[in-house]
Amino acid sequence: MARRGASGVPRTQHRETRQSHAVRAALAGNQQFQSAQQLHGRLRARGDGVGLATVYRTLQRLVEQGEVDVLRTDDGEAIYRLCSREHHHHLTCRSCRRTVEIDNSAVEAWARRIGEENGYADVEHIVELVGTCADCAAS
Repeated sequence: MARRGASGVPRTQHRETRQSHAVRAALAGNQQFQSAQQLHGRLRARGDGVGLATVYRTLQRLVEQGEVDVLRTDDGEAIYRLCSREHHHHLTCRSCRRTVEIDNSAVEAWARRIGEENGYADVEHIVELVGTCADCAAS
């Protein structure tokens, strides 16, 4: 349930704490997807006193706000990365986790067509593309 401010209007803004700022900065410093544990390790190495639970809470909030994308690895681990706010898709290397955002016009058209063919409206989708990047394939 949303918290309500003095006006009775639900509050959706969260206060930017030192810890959440540190998590956001660490995400911004790495363009690849990383786990909460990896992020926590980077923060500790920099001397930021941010607990692992705070990292998880901050990541969840950023995902809910659309500022961070989350993918699942083959073993089910969640990995995170700051991304654009527009709807988009990724192609992720299964070996090194290198990730690129891809043009999604064909995916959007496909999802819309599948929905229409089956009598659905307002179709949403989740697509994760995984492969092996050229560098990993060459080694």
